[in-house]
Formats: sequence, C-alpha cells, structure tokens
Amino acid sequence: MAMARQRFLLLFLATIVIASATSSVNSASADCSPPPSYSPKASPPLPWALTSPPAISKASQASPVAAPASPMPWLWPLQPTPEISYTITPSSSPTPPSPAPFAPTSAPAPPSRGIKGAYWPSGQAGTLPPSMIPTSYFTHIFYAFVLLDSTSYQVSITQTDHWVMLNFTSTLHAKKPPAKAILSIGGASASADTFSSMVSNLDNRAAFIKSTIDVARKYGFDGLDLDWEFPNTPQDMSNLLVLFEEWRSAVNMESIVSGKAQILLSAAVYFSSNISLLGVPRTYPGDAIRNYADFVNPMCYDYHGAWNTSVTGAHALLYDKSSNLSTSYGISTWKNNGVPSNKLVMGMPMYGRTWELKDPNHHGIGDPAVGIGPGNLGVMTYSEIVDFNLGHNATEVFDEETVSTYSYGGKNWTGYDDTRSITDKVKFAKAQGLGGYFFWALGFDKNWTLSRAD
Repeated sequence: MAMARQRFLLLFLATIVIASATSSVNSASADCSPPPSYSPKASPPLPWALTSPPAISKASQASPVAAPASPMPWLWPLQPTPEISYTITPSSSPTPPSPAPFAPTSAPAPPSRGIKGAYWPSGQAGTLPPSMIPTSYFTHIFYAFVLLDSTSYQVSITQTDHWVMLNFTSTLHAKKPPAKAILSIGGASASADTFSSMVSNLDNRAAFIKSTIDVARKYGFDGLDLDWEFPNTPQDMSNLLVLFEEWRSAVNMESIVSGKAQILLSAAVYFSSNISLLGVPRTYPGDAIRNYADFVNPMCYDYHGAWNTSVTGAHALLYDKSSNLSTSYGISTWKNNGVPSNKLVMGMPMYGRTWELKDPNHHGIGDPAVGIGPGNLGVMTYSEIVDFNLGHNATEVFDEETVSTYSYGGKNWTGYDDTRSITDKVKFAKAQGLGGYFFWALGFDKNWTLSRAD
C-alpha cells in the first residue's frame, strides 16, 4: 500500500514538474496576455446570501468565538464573474531532469527579520489598489481570496482575478522595498465541506496542489496560503497533515527543476490549535505544520461579538483571567502542540465590535448590554471608530489588564485595538519569539496609523 502510494506520488510530482517547466517557458508573455483561453464554466452559487455576506473577520458563525455576517460585502472578493478552473496542460516543451525520489523535506525557517503581513481584500482593487500599499510597513501581503472549485478541486480564477492578480504581484515586487505576494485560497465565504472533500482523496489533493503551483508561477506569487475555516472533524485534521506533506514535496521538487525560489506555504488557522466548534474536539497537526509549512497565521480575534449581546466584550484581548478566549492562551496552545514560535504569525484586527449598553453608567468590559451597537451589524473598521469617537465625544479607555481598548458614549460601547494595544501586542510577539504578526485587513486603518505601530 505504501509503495503504491509512493509510486503514484512520484508520477504526480513529475507531472507538476513538467507543467511548471512548461509554464516557465511561456511566462514571458504572461503579463500582457489576455485571460487564459480555457472554456469558462457557469459560476457556482455564492455560499452566502446577498443579504447576508460573510464575516468581516473570516471566522465561522458556529461557535461562541465565531463572527456574525459581515455588514460590508465590499471587503470580500468581487462577486464572481464566469470562473476559469485552472488546469496544467503539458506541451511539447523539453523534458526536465528526472525528479528526485519522493522524500518530503522540512520547510525552511521564516526570515530572521520577522513577518509583518496584511490581508488585502481584492474587492478593494478600485479604492485601494496595490500601488497605494506602503510596503515600508509590510513584508508580506495576502491576496484575499480565490475560491476552490467544488468539482475539480482546482483553484478557480475569475476574469477579474486574472487582471487584478497580475497587477498585484508586479506592483508589490516593483515597490521599494518590495513585499512578498501571497495568494490566499478560501476565506469565510468558502465551503469548509469542499476543503474536506479535497483533502480526503489522493486524486483531489493532487488536482489542488498542481493547480496552486501553476497559478502561483503564472501570476508571480511568492507563496500560497490555505484559509480553511475550519476543519470540522479529527479526520479532517489527519487529512490536512497529508496535504501539507504532499504540498511541501511538490513545491520542493518544482523549485529544484525550475531553478526558482521555493513557493512559500502558509495557512490561516483558528486562534487556538485546539478546536471544539460544533461540539467536536479536534487538534491541528502540529508536526505537519512544524515540518512542512513555512508559517501559520492564528486568527487572534472575534473572541466576543454579536452572537452574545448580553455583555460587552474585548474581541481581541491579549489576556483574559476568566477564560481561555485570549490571544496569549491561543499562542500557548500552538507552542504546546509542537509548532515552533518562529512559525507562528499572530493575527490582529483593524476593526472593532460594538454593543448597546444596558446602563450608560456601567461601561466596562463585561458590563451588561442589550444588543449590538453602532456600525453595520455591530462592526466598525478602525477608521470608522476613530471618526465615530470624535463625532460623538466618546471616552476612550486602554485596559492594561487585558491589553485592549474600548470607547463609550451614551449607550454606545466599542471594543477594538488602537496604537497602544497594537504596540503592546507586538512587544508580546517579539518576547515570545514569534515569526511575526499580520493584520486583517488592509483598507480598515486610519491613515495607516495601526500599520505603523510596532
């Protein structure tokens, strides 16, 4: 059985190598060529209703730390135009050297200077084009998102994505300093079941891996980011381990044959390495992440929100003495699960969550509330919070115990991160020896104020 699997993987990886070599031969004209001439398919239905778009923070709605529907659909990828499922088509290009035997090797360590990343929702291409992103503040920018085809398990690229991605990568690479361009696959609007089906079958994983490498090389991405929210069963986690192993083997071999730098592999993951959503305990495969991923991005936010309107909450607090819903706890679980500190890139939000106070005289963290507050469905970007606080003469409070910020005025209460809490969190990340930190998301900041904090 093991030998059969190894022989299949050798053939599969050789196919990737041939396809990658073919892609590199034709890449000279990629930046100015029209969209690929594959037969477009009808776009599948959106996984969320137009009146109930996905969560602003990319978190599931199925748990106490899951986000409600987002009020701002523009934060997400442009609504699908007819999709193009990417496939790898070998041509008559010269045959590359024979690949080395299948032997997954460990991922290299993250850069010593640390990662400072941010997700860029591609729907903002018109209002926040890549040319406006100040790369002096960031080392890695994540293109959010492209989806996974539920039938072929290949990455689906829309006509819009085609042009936006070409501009995204070329612009970031031409900036001074340049930034790494990472393609993020999935997000809150993606079907968790599609990811589950993909990782459960060897052929499905092969199709996924080949398409991701082809897309990364064609469009000039430096890395690939898996944003599966979230693996639902222990079997999903076991299959995720296998995917990481095979994905690492494929990118290693492609790099050897093409002579190009290895494609980075990362994943956006739950804030904690242990998940109990839907009442099913499961744990991420720490060994696989340590051995095969370049880094992972724990999403350290949405601990509280509109799913509980009875009390106010600091939705991204660093410390919480009363529960395990905190960033410090989540990071500790990842380290205890065997993931090296330098492969953990801690997430921070550029948005806040709001409540309506029951009594304006009781306005602390955890005080009684009667519903969501201002903003769309109780969510405001940091830019909106700054303007709201100024316009409503709100009182701003930094809470040293939790390392979080909140503001109140009348019955309005907002929990968020400001420059002080971000600065203290960055100090925490450095003290813990973490690989860096990232923001969700670009376009939410106020004059790049949070982006500059460190």
